[in-house]
Amino acid sequence: MTQHKTKKTKSFRFKQFSIDGGFAGMAVSTDGVLLGAWSDCHAQSNILDIGTGTGLLSLMCAQRYSNTRVTAIDIDHQAFVAASNNVSASPWSDRIEVKHLSLGEFYHAYPSSQFATIVCNPPYFNSGETARSEKRATARHTHTLSHEDLARHISILMTTEGRASLILPLVEGKQFIELAQQFQLTPTRLCRVKSTTSKPSSRLLIELQHEKNSLSHQCIDSELVIMDNGQYSDAFVELTREFYLKM
Repeated sequence: MTQHKTKKTKSFRFKQFSIDGGFAGMAVSTDGVLLGAWSDCHAQSNILDIGTGTGLLSLMCAQRYSNTRVTAIDIDHQAFVAASNNVSASPWSDRIEVKHLSLGEFYHAYPSSQFATIVCNPPYFNSGETARSEKRATARHTHTLSHEDLARHISILMTTEGRASLILPLVEGKQFIELAQQFQLTPTRLCRVKSTTSKPSSRLLIELQHEKNSLSHQCIDSELVIMDNGQYSDAFVELTREFYLKM
C-alpha cells in the first residue's frame, strides 16, 4: 500500500487575522471567504460553525459581529489543532470555543444547545473519486457527514427564528435545498456565484430558516460575479473588502 506524506496546509493572511493551515487538509478558499462575508447573523447571538477546518468562518463571524460567541467544531484532530491555534492568535479568542467533535457527537454531548446562527462550508461531493489525502477527502466528501445528517442537525440545533448559511456547488446546492425541506427548512436567501461573466454559475450560497418562520418572506435570489474583465468585480470587492489585504 502506498503511503502519502502529509503536507502542510497553505497559510493565509487577512486584514485582522491570519490562518496558519497546519495540517488541516483544506486551505483557505474563495468559497469559505464568500460564505463568511455573505452569511447573516443575529446581533448578540450564539453561532455554530460546523466543520470549522482552520477556523476561517468562526474568525470572520467574530470580526463582523462584536457581540457574538462562536462554537466551532471539527471531527479532524489536525483541523481542531489548526483552528485552536488560529483562534488563540486572533483578537477574539475570548469569544470563540473550538471543540474536537463530530456534529453527531456535539449534539449528543450538548443536546439542549440552540444557535441563532449556523454556518457551514460542508463536504461537497456525494460520489466520485475521493482526494488522495485522507484529510482533504474528509473535508471534500460526504462520507463523514452526509447532507441528510447535516440538514437534520441544523433543524434541531437552530433556534426558532435562526438562520443557517452554507455554500455548495450549484447542483449539490439545489439537491441540499430539496433535502432540507424534508426537515421543514426553507431558503430565504440564495446567491448564485459565477467566476466570470461568461461562465455559468458554479456555486450556490444558501440561507435557510425554519419553514414556519419564513412563510411571510419571499426568498431573495441574487447573483455574484467574482471576476469582470480581468478584475475583481465591484460587488465582490464590496463583499470581501473587510478581509482581503489588497481589497
